[in-house]
Amino acid sequence: MRNLGSAQSRWRFQEGGLLIVVLVLGVLLTLFGGSVERPRFTIAADGSRERVFAVDADGNKALVKERVNLFLNAENLTQLAKDTSFIAIMAVGMTAVIIAGQIDLSIGSIYALAGVIAGLVLQAQGPNATGASVALAAFLCPLAGLLCGFLNGAMVVALRVHPFIITLGSMAIFRGIAFVRTSGLSIGGYPEVFRNAVKWQTAGGLTLVPLLVMVIVLVLGGLWLSRTTSGRRIYAVGGNEMASRYSGLRVGWVKMGVFTISGLSAGIASLLALGYYGSATSADGQGYELNVIAAAVVGGASLSGGRGTALGAVLGALIIQIISSGIVILHIDQNYSQLIIGSVVILAVVLDQFNQWLSRRRLADSGRKT
Repeated sequence: MRNLGSAQSRWRFQEGGLLIVVLVLGVLLTLFGGSVERPRFTIAADGSRERVFAVDADGNKALVKERVNLFLNAENLTQLAKDTSFIAIMAVGMTAVIIAGQIDLSIGSIYALAGVIAGLVLQAQGPNATGASVALAAFLCPLAGLLCGFLNGAMVVALRVHPFIITLGSMAIFRGIAFVRTSGLSIGGYPEVFRNAVKWQTAGGLTLVPLLVMVIVLVLGGLWLSRTTSGRRIYAVGGNEMASRYSGLRVGWVKMGVFTISGLSAGIASLLALGYYGSATSADGQGYELNVIAAAVVGGASLSGGRGTALGAVLGALIIQIISSGIVILHIDQNYSQLIIGSVVILAVVLDQFNQWLSRRRLADSGRKT
């Protein structure tokens, strides 16, 4: 119990550090990102945005403008939350995989395949489909992701091949299936009721559905990993697989479970993107595996297994998205985006290895003293 308590304290400290990084990045972008002059809008009775005009003494209309901070404004923060949500949802599932000492390189391809499957069904229903039929079709997206994840886990356990090899192969297979089924074409023409549900806006014209789903996934993922028996088994398997086997844990089922959850998270994210962007292609999600793994690692998940949290994954995704947004705001060449993200991942891994070395050294020192 003492070790568990100290681990939880370490995670809380790490998450607090991530929050500080988020705040520091936000303050820096607010101070140095500059401002822009734009038209002022008002919200009409039907929820649409309308430009505000001023009328002078001669009856001439002039567009009213306002100056806003490029980073610290409601529209940019909502966009930041939306862009973060897709990666963060998948990062929660990926964190469970990494905690168990595994890796999933196919999560971007699962995202694409799940979107293509649901997109084809929604397209077949036409733009005037009813809510019930849309709900049934939308259910297929996370279900497809779940089945792909289960297939990954089953192959890892049954074939006893390293998950890097299995998911590297399934990454090509899943995307290939999506490409063959669509012939590389974009799929659109979804029912309006589906798109309206995902793109529902507040009275201020802000789209918050992806953010709300991200929060729900964060809460459920956090409770599952920290408060349930199955969640604690994941930490046990990732911390010491051999000891877990000798203690009677069904290691194979644990591995299959984390890959299934990872696939499910990709399906949920794909469903949100499907409604928000209104189309699906076999090229969707290319490179997402890097961003998702980066979010989990930056959030504190150890690639050696046994450590990580759902909150850390979301904060890691937020940090990466703030960096990407900052590159645009500061007018830096966007070709540097992947370079910076890759450097952040390497730095996070190096720091994790350094922390592990310090922990082993402290344990060795305490052992010699006793």
